[in-house]
Amino acid sequence: MPQHLTLITGASRGLGHAMAQQRLQAGHRLLTISRSATVLPVPEGAVHEDWQADLAEPGPLARRLRAWLAGIDALTLASVTLIHNAGVISKLAPLSAYMADEDAELARALRVGLEAPLVLSAAFLHATAAWASAAVPRKLLFISSGLGRSAMAGSASYCAAKAGMDHLARALALEEAATPHGARVASMAPGVIDTDMQVQLRAADPALFADHSRFVGLQAGGLLDSPAQAATKVLRLLDRADFGQTAITDVRQA
Repeated sequence: MPQHLTLITGASRGLGHAMAQQRLQAGHRLLTISRSATVLPVPEGAVHEDWQADLAEPGPLARRLRAWLAGIDALTLASVTLIHNAGVISKLAPLSAYMADEDAELARALRVGLEAPLVLSAAFLHATAAWASAAVPRKLLFISSGLGRSAMAGSASYCAAKAGMDHLARALALEEAATPHGARVASMAPGVIDTDMQVQLRAADPALFADHSRFVGLQAGGLLDSPAQAATKVLRLLDRADFGQTAITDVRQA
């Protein structure tokens, strides 16, 4: 039987791991890409392949992805989806507080959060373009953030990466809409989730990060979704027939 092929970056923990776990079921083939190993139980009828790779160096990874996709027979697939989930939050402080030896941290945040989605999307769309003739639905989902749409002081690199990701989705949606059987593209904010990133936000120096108390309050008030809850919401929207009709979405507004 044809399989649903899903590729997820940043799947070793948090939301990415929860999405991978929920996607890995009979009739599904999953490729996960993260710096650390993604360990998942594989049920009968499912296939899981895991790549350990640094998304801050997306060039070699994109070439590997093109070659890997070229080796897949589109006639064996029911659908193919790429989910860009990986992201990095740099030191929570005004940009003026960064020292010269911390420039690499800022660069890494943009490479993982924006350069990797750009380069891997190019590889994915090019490698699967011919699959349209085999009637294989293609989807491209960017996991964005409310911080890409409403800026927050002390997190310039993360805000910039997510805002760039949103605009990348807008541009790709226009390109694919003009292509016969083009991929459906959307950038989705998943809500506020109880992940390691939230731990970073709560551990930040309040003197450098003005929103510190807000994130402490979100946890204290029980207002954070678990990764599993957020994954369910995201995948439900991804599976809807109208996915991609709006390039910029938010699970809290759907």
